[in-house]
Amino acid sequence: MSNILKRGLNFSVSIVLLLLFWQIVVVVGQHPEHLMPSPARVALALKELFTDGRLFEHVLISLWRFFAGYFAACLLAAVLGTFLGWFKLTWKLIEPIVLLIKPISPIAWLPFIMLWFGIGDAPAIFTIALAAFFPMLLATVKSINSINESFIKVADNFGLTKFQTLFKIILPASFPLLVEGLHTALTSAWIFLVAGELMGTHSGLGFLINDARQNLRSDLIMAGIVLIGVMGYILDKILDYVERYVSQKWGV
Repeated sequence: MSNILKRGLNFSVSIVLLLLFWQIVVVVGQHPEHLMPSPARVALALKELFTDGRLFEHVLISLWRFFAGYFAACLLAAVLGTFLGWFKLTWKLIEPIVLLIKPISPIAWLPFIMLWFGIGDAPAIFTIALAAFFPMLLATVKSINSINESFIKVADNFGLTKFQTLFKIILPASFPLLVEGLHTALTSAWIFLVAGELMGTHSGLGFLINDARQNLRSDLIMAGIVLIGVMGYILDKILDYVERYVSQKWGV
């Protein structure tokens, strides 16, 4: 309990310091409210979103799009990464292509994504999936390749088939590193959530920010940014807890 209280106290102090620094920037910089809204002004904007029901609407639709893209990408990347890590010759042929495409930001693909998927949920989900796919793929391949060769030899000595070796030895031994890949993919996917929702959507946190920009509501823009930060923090901490649990149960 003491550790929980310490973490809660540290979090509270950090938030207070952040709000204090924010308020100092507004006061010292003498920025007008439409350029740099104060914490109090943003708090009123959040209350406005909560009162008229838009807050839950935008948050829930963003979470739905995020998890749809994130889980689809991670599942596909885990399956493909396991195959590529298992058949190393195939990975050697594919690796240059992956390393060539991976550094390209999903934002660079937005014009093509719009042409391919039109408007609605699909382009946002695809953008999120694209951001999560490559980190998870590389983490999966790395986890498979990191397996001690002695494990494979022991499996051969016991007469295990390829599939038995894969499911009874390879995947359990690589699981802790796979969880780390899930963590990295989550961070990458969440960063590009707003970019995905800027394209032809009429709901979600990205739409909220873009709509507020068009209506010159800087307080709502900052409220959307705050929501994205808070939700990203919560998701990161949840997966961080899962990662620690996996590390304790399986060991790394």
